[in-house]
Amino acid sequence: MLTKKQHELLMFIHERIRETGVSPSFDEMKEALDLASKSGIHRLITALEERGFIRRLAHRARALEVVKLPEQATTAAPAKGRAPFKPDVIQGGGLGPRPAAAEAANDVRDLPLLGKIAAGTPIAAIQHERERLPVPESMLGAGEHYLLEIEGDSMIEAGILDGDTVIIKRVENASSGEIVVALVEGEEATLKRLRKKGQSIALEPANSAYETRIFGPDQVEVQGKLVGLLRRYH
Repeated sequence: MLTKKQHELLMFIHERIRETGVSPSFDEMKEALDLASKSGIHRLITALEERGFIRRLAHRARALEVVKLPEQATTAAPAKGRAPFKPDVIQGGGLGPRPAAAEAANDVRDLPLLGKIAAGTPIAAIQHERERLPVPESMLGAGEHYLLEIEGDSMIEAGILDGDTVIIKRVENASSGEIVVALVEGEEATLKRLRKKGQSIALEPANSAYETRIFGPDQVEVQGKLVGLLRRYH
């Protein structure tokens, strides 16, 4: 699921490349989406790139390639030193039905799976419970927790892979260096490492192919921090 602006920009780039063979400039994209600055376009492009919809072509100016379109997309254009993280992992049957012995021992807790998270995920997409999954109490501790499914490869160097289910403790504050669910400008959620730099907040991917994004202190709200993950092997 893309935000409205992400979808508009993706379709604008797609249409321009289809018509001219060249991707539009940042100024053209800014004007088409009626944004006040090119920084907003940069943020949208980064989100689309991390989610696998576009690719930047190396050593070529203004070079973007549309890799895929949303399933609901039409062809209409818009009107206008890192600390290593070693996650606790439950493998194999960790996502399966609850074993009778575990249920009897009461050592698991059912947590809500709220949806998929990737760069620029609309916050509305992770606010509604999809199902509940059992998670060992030993991975949780006190507090409220929820689950999110990872989409994309922006955190692979932290051992967080596409398709993993991450365990998030609901908090409003986090220390620099922790991996958090961050709400950007009240609209888009992403899972990134938080870095505090003076009055600025950096959201840092764990993939050297992607850029760190810098925001002002009132542009980012912490929605939770990573405490573990579940992984299923097929």
